[in-house]
Amino acid sequence: MSTNQASVSQETLEQTKSLIKTLVNEISDLSKSDIPADQFYPGVLQRIVQALAAIGGAIWLLDEQKRLRLSYQLNMAENLMDQEGEDAQKHGRLLMRMLSNRSSELIPPGAMIGEEQLEGNPSKFLLVLSPLSSNKEVVGMIEVFQRPEAPPPTQRGYLRFLEQMCQLIGGWLKSQTLQRVAGRQQLWQQADQFARLVHNNLDLRDTAFTIANEGRRLIECDRVSVATCHGRSTKVVAISGQDTIENRSNIVTALNRLATRVVAAGEPLWYDGTTEDLPPQLEEAIEEYVDLSHGRTVTVLPIRRPEQVVEGDIQSKKQTQREDSSLRPIIGALIVEQIETQLSRETLQSRVDLVYEHSCRALSNSLSYNNLFLMPVWRALGRATWMFRGDTRQKTLAVLALAAVAIIAMFIVQIDFELRANGELKPTVERQVFALTDGEVEEVFVDHGSVVKAGDPLVRLKDTNLEVQLEEVTGKRQAAIKQKQSLSFQRLSSSAMTDLDRNRLAGEEAEVDEQLRSYEAEMKLLKEKKEALIRTAPIDGVVVTWDVKNVLRARPVVTGQVLMAIADPTKQWHLELEMPEKRMMYLDGAKNTNDGKPLNVEFIQTTNPSVRFNGTLSPEEIHQRAEVHPDEGAVVKLKVIPETMDGLSLRAGARVTANVKCGKRNAAFVWFHEVVEWAYANLLF
Repeated sequence: MSTNQASVSQETLEQTKSLIKTLVNEISDLSKSDIPADQFYPGVLQRIVQALAAIGGAIWLLDEQKRLRLSYQLNMAENLMDQEGEDAQKHGRLLMRMLSNRSSELIPPGAMIGEEQLEGNPSKFLLVLSPLSSNKEVVGMIEVFQRPEAPPPTQRGYLRFLEQMCQLIGGWLKSQTLQRVAGRQQLWQQADQFARLVHNNLDLRDTAFTIANEGRRLIECDRVSVATCHGRSTKVVAISGQDTIENRSNIVTALNRLATRVVAAGEPLWYDGTTEDLPPQLEEAIEEYVDLSHGRTVTVLPIRRPEQVVEGDIQSKKQTQREDSSLRPIIGALIVEQIETQLSRETLQSRVDLVYEHSCRALSNSLSYNNLFLMPVWRALGRATWMFRGDTRQKTLAVLALAAVAIIAMFIVQIDFELRANGELKPTVERQVFALTDGEVEEVFVDHGSVVKAGDPLVRLKDTNLEVQLEEVTGKRQAAIKQKQSLSFQRLSSSAMTDLDRNRLAGEEAEVDEQLRSYEAEMKLLKEKKEALIRTAPIDGVVVTWDVKNVLRARPVVTGQVLMAIADPTKQWHLELEMPEKRMMYLDGAKNTNDGKPLNVEFIQTTNPSVRFNGTLSPEEIHQRAEVHPDEGAVVKLKVIPETMDGLSLRAGARVTANVKCGKRNAAFVWFHEVVEWAYANLLF
């Protein structure tokens, strides 16, 4: 029986050692990892407590004020966590004494230290305490709550184990310190680079874009925007990651409204998803913008003009230090947004403050520089001074001399002054065929390009109403003839009829004769209308209307409607030009100067622009009335006669471009007269 108990005890001991070894290895792995503190401390403490088979434990760390703060605890007694309680205060003074001694200790339950017994272990557990060190500096304390029944050698084993674990944790603290130092050094390098870049240029747009893009990189947020004040409104001038800003977009409009209201309030806005403490005007603006931008946190900081201190003026510096910064004028706003990133409020605020200070001065300097009187002119002149330095001076003077000569020559040299107009080529002998009555096209005898003689039938119309009227009048005429015959027979065949009856019948017969004459006249008119339904060619020529058969077949027409056009291509052709009315002043002047003689015209056809033709424009061929053109506006029509028909593409309606020669004027006038006209009409009028 004793042998079995010994084997079970030996097996349990081996399992315990294996478990402790595994836990120690896990703690060692954690101390070499880069996990954050909120994951490292719980993992380490849980394994230490499990390895020691303890009740619980706690990790205490020094804060910036060198006071111990509980970082993580496991099964810690409530009386030790109550900061106002007497037990917790005694326990806290004990930890501070152990920390100042930098020693590991075992504190029995209920033990008190000091003459006044104000420090000690008020709990019922054995306290195993060991300091945490990083770079030879004590940064905290690990406390384990152990059962007090263990013998002294076992308790000292607890202490040695905890010291070893503190060394492993110290290695992790050292690596974390190095990472913080490296991160801080990198942050300061980025801040130094940001300061150099943001103060490198005084141009307002470049400065704003540098603040937005470099500031986003320094803060490590998702978006940074810069706005400047324009009177009572604020306008966004730069957004990180965007070369241009669409001011009419909904999101930019909402951001302008938000920045304007924050600037009007004069206080920074830190939005983290809740609007409970915001005034209504800011709450409305931030909710509208967040709905569009989907930002998790939005920070809007009014940019105030920094203090202006003269170097060496001690009194001015002291007065500036006493001055309330909230009284300085606001010149813009800095907007920082987190959409996907999740920086803590403390980290975000520290980095934003770093960007804000440099942004205030850089933006203020840029605004002061750009607000100088005629700054764009001085800037352009400053950039142009390189042309008068060194070897470039001679070249510049030579170019300026040539330019001066060219300008003078423009006012001396006389060149042809031409007025351009567009138009079309038309045959001079052309007639249009109209419908003389309402009807429907029954048959078309010709097509486009058909050669016709005067009097040849072109198209036959059908008027159903005319046929009905003609039948009706014919019927009435036949009835009247029969009635006349009946009256004549009655008057001549009856011998017993009195003279009174004969006279009555003669009168009725005369009335019927009058009706017959009326019906015959009406029939003549209707027949003439029927004959007019066949439209004939008015002249010898060619049908120039395109696809006339398909266009007119079975089509209803009205009186006066154009059916087709006939032109005689063997006779003279002319150009019908459309001269813009604004150029008629020069054309009238040239006409008067030329003593009524025709003006020369040079023109080309669109179908063959390489060949030039000449023509003449007589004064009487200039229309005296302007007409409205859908593209050119008001135009005056001109009729130009070509000098020769050889080489012309004689196609009715062919487009031409013509230059009407209006004498000679100086080159400056010819080239720039339209610019001068525009200036007079739009700037000086």
